[in-house]
Amino acid sequence: MKRVLFLCVSNSARSQMAEGWARHLLPGKVDAFSAGSRQGTLNPLAIQSMLEIGIDISGHQTKSIDTLDLQSFDLVVTLCEEEICPKLPPSVMQMHWPLPGPSKPLPNDDSTSPLERFSGTRDQIRELIDRLACFLELDDRQGPQ
Repeated sequence: MKRVLFLCVSNSARSQMAEGWARHLLPGKVDAFSAGSRQGTLNPLAIQSMLEIGIDISGHQTKSIDTLDLQSFDLVVTLCEEEICPKLPPSVMQMHWPLPGPSKPLPNDDSTSPLERFSGTRDQIRELIDRLACFLELDDRQGPQ
């Protein structure tokens, strides 16, 4: 089983949704964790958007990267866009998914509700988890296709 850490700025949305997807789609294949460069608060819209597709992340706790041993992970996936992603040791295998934070509206987009932004990010993360499974050469993904 591969140990994968999903890392964003405050561990409030993107990394939490990625952890939820990985646990849901790759049970027994990936041991998924999430953290932030600083510890934040789990965003209720992240919880709600995941509940829309039947994944409950309401029991997740936010964590700071400082509480984890990065060397214990097979892969660290960063999900930061314009924010400052933490520097990782060169010995840590890493992948970067530059996703905008769903809590902020995109420029010139007044028509999208906050929940729609979170659901859109959730769906992007789902596609990236599928790619991650291929990258890690994992078969027999579970969950809705």
